[in-house]
Amino acid sequence: MSENNIKMNGNGTHKSAGTPKIGFYVCHCGHNIASQVDVEDVQKFAAGLPGVTISRDYKYMCSDPGQELIQKDIKELGLNRIVVASCSPLLHEHTFRKAAEKAGLNPYFFHMVNIRENVSWVHDNRESATKKAKDLTRAAIQRVFFHKPLEKKSVPINPDVLIVGGGIAGITAALTIANAGKHVYLVEREPTIGGHMAMFDKTFPTLDCAACILTPKMSSVKAHPNITLWTYSEVEKVEGFVGNYKVQVKRKPRYVIEELCVGCMECIDACIYKEAKYPDEFNQKLSKRKPIYIPFPQATPQVVLFDPETCIDFKSHRCKKTCIESCDRKAIDLKQVPEYKDINVGTVILSTGFKTYNAELSPQYGYGKYPNVYTSLEIERLVNASGPTSGEIVTRDGIKPKSVGIIHCVGSRDQKAHKWCSKVCCMYSLKLAHLIKEHTDAEVYNFYIDMRTPGKGYEEFYDKLMTEGVHFVRGRVAEVSDWALVPEEENKLTIRVEDTMVGMVRRIPVDMVVLAVGLEPREDAGDMRRLFNISCSNEGWFLERHPKLAPVNTFTDGIFIAGACQGPKDIPDSVAQAGAAAAEVLSLISAGSIELEPNTAFITEDNCSGCKSCIPICPYTAISYNEGTKKAYINEALCKGCGTCVAACPSGSITQNLFDDEEIFSEIDGLLKFAGIELEETEAEHA
Repeated sequence: MSENNIKMNGNGTHKSAGTPKIGFYVCHCGHNIASQVDVEDVQKFAAGLPGVTISRDYKYMCSDPGQELIQKDIKELGLNRIVVASCSPLLHEHTFRKAAEKAGLNPYFFHMVNIRENVSWVHDNRESATKKAKDLTRAAIQRVFFHKPLEKKSVPINPDVLIVGGGIAGITAALTIANAGKHVYLVEREPTIGGHMAMFDKTFPTLDCAACILTPKMSSVKAHPNITLWTYSEVEKVEGFVGNYKVQVKRKPRYVIEELCVGCMECIDACIYKEAKYPDEFNQKLSKRKPIYIPFPQATPQVVLFDPETCIDFKSHRCKKTCIESCDRKAIDLKQVPEYKDINVGTVILSTGFKTYNAELSPQYGYGKYPNVYTSLEIERLVNASGPTSGEIVTRDGIKPKSVGIIHCVGSRDQKAHKWCSKVCCMYSLKLAHLIKEHTDAEVYNFYIDMRTPGKGYEEFYDKLMTEGVHFVRGRVAEVSDWALVPEEENKLTIRVEDTMVGMVRRIPVDMVVLAVGLEPREDAGDMRRLFNISCSNEGWFLERHPKLAPVNTFTDGIFIAGACQGPKDIPDSVAQAGAAAAEVLSLISAGSIELEPNTAFITEDNCSGCKSCIPICPYTAISYNEGTKKAYINEALCKGCGTCVAACPSGSITQNLFDDEEIFSEIDGLLKFAGIELEETEAEHA
């Protein structure tokens, strides 16, 4: 038969140069579908539809026996169209296409009906669910008559890789890929790599020194011949498609020539500011720095930078420039301007991390009002030997605290802030309780809602804390105040909490309060999403293609995510996800090319008026204008088959594979039949 010459009559029968032979298969999906849909009834209904040669139901169609059943029927019965009614095409469309292809049938003569998510899971009436499944089945069978044999195209993969974000996830991914012999561009917006982990003193549950396990990796990144490290830089522009991304990176001026600076810090000592007087961002503004500085002693690269907002020479040009005179390597260049680098890469990993919740948005805890209320990140710097107090915990009054309260879930699991659990807060609160106890021998209170310790060694760490004399109070803290009801509360902060374990409201006076702030998406996550054309969840985290089966892939081919930019996670999870993203990248590079789905749009030039209305509405910038022909042109490698241009084209010159008029009208006709409505189909109406 001619595969492209099948026509439908208005009564739902078909006319063609040959007889279509359609195989219909409906899946029970265990109880997922069969519990709400009468699968056997759907199977019998499909058997009586025009063009259906065989109709079967099976417990699990996606299983090997289910796929083999389809292949056997294709070969023995000469089937030339396949329809499977089961779960989401996102999950198993590729599976069944492969099965059809193995049997010698073009995979695009297959169509899938989603009767799990679209029927079984959204209905509570078995009869209506079964009826809807039949309607969708009829529509699919009428549609598949008009499917055409399509062929996949492939594009070569540039082996170079861009990684955006130099925290522990970005570092891990960069080293993994670079060690495999591929070139990596690692772009970090801060002056040094390391991310939040560089601020920590120890890591839970083993209490390893964070710097001891992180800084060797940072040094390896700097020294690796396959890694180009650009710190203090941001991605400005992204164009292209999987295998061939064109990226522009803006390198902000440090006012120091990186290749010449050796980090001797003579210029810092020579600065006319004898005393540091500007808030140190790395130390959470608990200490001061000069206009010339290195973020922290182990910073990578070990290169100073100038802050033009605080340097006298940038503000008044009246500085004596003693810093320049002190540099015998002539590394200081105060006339530097931003530098733009254009690179070509095949794949991208986004590991841009997170930011911590602003505790001032929960005023009941007194952050910003009472000087001795700290965030957890500020305490991380206080307990750190390289921190502002060299590891000594003292209040802003300069007093060593004798009692400390740690309040969990600040900004997390809160209807007024963020509903999600930030995953790490319980464990880092336990870690800080241990460190505070170790440094001060203070009475430490943990105020928690529920204790969540699901990781390896986490529960054991919790048990260890309970033997160290740390107090645990179960209940959400109502407020932190400085007013005293009894003499014991004088000159202290009072925490008021309902202790649900004893069923009473307690007032506990402490010298210091630590707020275990939650994790939230970075404020520029939306800008990054648009720049790389990926999706974000409702909360603002980068969205993965599938939460279980594709946790590091995005809906844009060649763009992967790793670490806490995808959602709250601890260091082991971030490292594991970075390794997974690196593996996905290396898999693409090793293949040498990637197949593109053919459900793309194309333009019939004879009908195109060259009005350009399709160009600005394409979300993937896949359409361009050919000045020579005065016609629009679609780059199939960029097109994702969203159909926006097809719907908007005023001349009707744009068509989309797998969604042409004949297929769509036939599907609509199949859906309308249950209401007794006939859709008149003529060539003129299709046109």
